[in-house]
Amino acid sequence: MKLRAHNRYDYVPLPDRQDYTWPEGKRLAFCLCNNLEVFSYREGIGSDSAVLNAPQTHRNYAWRDYGNRVGQWYLFDLLDDFSIPASHNSNSALFRRHPQLLDRIKLRGDEIVAHGRSNGERQDVLDEPNERELIQEATEELIELIGYQPKGWMGPYFAQSEVTLDLLQEAGYCFNLDWPADDQPFWMRTRNGSIMSVPYSIELNDSPSMVFRQESAMSFERMIKDQFDEMMYLSQKRPLVFTLITHPFVFGHPYRLRALRRALTHIMERRDQLWITTVGGVYDYCAGLEKGIVPGS
Repeated sequence: MKLRAHNRYDYVPLPDRQDYTWPEGKRLAFCLCNNLEVFSYREGIGSDSAVLNAPQTHRNYAWRDYGNRVGQWYLFDLLDDFSIPASHNSNSALFRRHPQLLDRIKLRGDEIVAHGRSNGERQDVLDEPNERELIQEATEELIELIGYQPKGWMGPYFAQSEVTLDLLQEAGYCFNLDWPADDQPFWMRTRNGSIMSVPYSIELNDSPSMVFRQESAMSFERMIKDQFDEMMYLSQKRPLVFTLITHPFVFGHPYRLRALRRALTHIMERRDQLWITTVGGVYDYCAGLEKGIVPGS
């Protein structure tokens, strides 16, 4: 039997890697990644609050719209309470529909990561010309609306085709968040160069955990705290990246927000030991390290 391989990166186990530190000698980087998404009304794909793979209805559209109308504004205030920067994985259509969200992001000085055109579609089902068009349209719309091209890309639903990495690198993207393979950044091969994979958790991610795996808010709070405490301990030996992923239509509900507030209070008790940054900040720092330190460089 021959196992099919992707040839995008080599196997470099954790003990075989070079050691380094984050700025100011910190050992654990903390990134909060928030997802700002728009969906097509009564068509396409999306999430549902009660039934897996449910058809698109007025009800689940309204549930997700709650995130942009209400939940995200609660999250903005919560992040302000803790003085935490955020990376916002943003559908390009979102800021045209909801420009007030972009105004608040700019006011906070947060990072924007490209997140496709909308979350009513996936790119992995497209052929190469149509996927290239999707990436190009999303990029051009973001440039028009925010004034620059983001450095990073996160595909809707973590979706990638066989050539997504090639298309992203050719479109000028520097890093992607779609490969949850590591707790450290690593370089990936494309047909015309390299693109960095920055850690992005599929575990500490409120949508798959609470919507699809039906974790409670209290259980998820415990997961955040346990992940953080263990990674703080493990980072004594090697630098790590702790990422926490939110969606305002999930974590933006007040009872879940209270659980997140407790978890962030726990984390921020050790704020002085953390490098609090964005996923783009992790990319910038690692891209500047000497060749050979980051796997694949």
